[in-house]
Amino acid sequence: MFLVSVPVGLFGTVWAYLMLEERGVRAATRIDWLGNLTFAVGLIAVLVGITYGILPYGGHTMGWTDPWVIAAIAGGIVVLALFVLIECRVWAPMFRLSLFRIRAFNAGIIAALFSALARGGLMFMLIIWLQGIWLPERGYSFSETPLWAGIFLLPLSAGFLIAGPFAGRLADRFGARPFTTGGMLVAAGSFLLLTALPVNFPYWAFALVILINGLAMGLFAAPNQTGIMNSLPPDERGVGAGMAGTFMNSSMVLSIGIFFSLIIVGLSSTLPDVLYHGLASHAVPAAYATRVAHLPPVGSLFAAFLGYNPMGTTLSPELAYLPHATAAYLTGHQFFPSLVSHPFATGIHEAFYFAAGCCLIAAIASSLRGGKYFYTEPGGAEPPGATERSVDTAQPAEEVIEVVRAG
Repeated sequence: MFLVSVPVGLFGTVWAYLMLEERGVRAATRIDWLGNLTFAVGLIAVLVGITYGILPYGGHTMGWTDPWVIAAIAGGIVVLALFVLIECRVWAPMFRLSLFRIRAFNAGIIAALFSALARGGLMFMLIIWLQGIWLPERGYSFSETPLWAGIFLLPLSAGFLIAGPFAGRLADRFGARPFTTGGMLVAAGSFLLLTALPVNFPYWAFALVILINGLAMGLFAAPNQTGIMNSLPPDERGVGAGMAGTFMNSSMVLSIGIFFSLIIVGLSSTLPDVLYHGLASHAVPAAYATRVAHLPPVGSLFAAFLGYNPMGTTLSPELAYLPHATAAYLTGHQFFPSLVSHPFATGIHEAFYFAAGCCLIAAIASSLRGGKYFYTEPGGAEPPGATERSVDTAQPAEEVIEVVRAG
């Protein structure tokens, strides 16, 4: 999987070098070593804490009460607060916080952050849905489910690839706001449609919904980035692009932790009883069934994600004492998916509702970005490549110039 990225990356690098035109302005500056250090330490601590928060700790299904997790997240937040203070005082900050005074930039960053929160964990949830339930119930072995899950998720990627280029071109002509706001509203609707699907869905309905989601995300992504970059003076676009990318990537990692936490909460509330009665009704000793039923749900999730049946591992000490037909059924591709389907639906619906809420917040932020806007130099000079001059209806270009230069 990773080797496939190598030729694609090489092709993209060569193509970009030959075809893309450099329109930024280079300016001599210094490296903000203290800002880089505090930002890296703070962000890594927070993200590591969130990642380990989904793992079991003690007698809990998740690790949010683990002192190390609490210390990592709290310490990371403190260091990030220190980073903000440093950026307000150094001569050449890594993050130019004054750029947030530009309305179009600020709205675009907020929209990008919440859109990434909505879609960051989506792929993982859909993969687990397919690999852990839907594909095994249709006769696919657990070892085959990773490949087929990728194939059945192609409409999601296709929608993004189809909508992205067209939306970017149209945003250059009509402005970013209609496409970013509309895209997030459609994405919120697609998440609600996912909650309406039965766990054992017909594939055409699932494909249609994820295609709509991909189209909506593609409709948002390029115009939002265009709106962010057009709002900045040429010598600040590199900084602005880096800030946007950092917020988006960090938000996607945060999204994975939130999605998994929500789905684990849903599983832990109903899965133990369902799993215990299912095992006990098939001659598994009550004591051992109780032990298996109270194993952390995250183990079952990652087992399905990695392409193997968790029952084959957890029941291995007892399989030799069970009738052959019973053992084969318990470790086959019907027992575990049928048991976990209802508890899984409870958790994944909460995750989809969260994602829909994030999309609505992103839509509101996008709608407040102002009209079509290009940064203009003093005296009315157009930025390179601009075909017409438009101003932000809420903030004149002269104010933006003064704010950016003051920063």
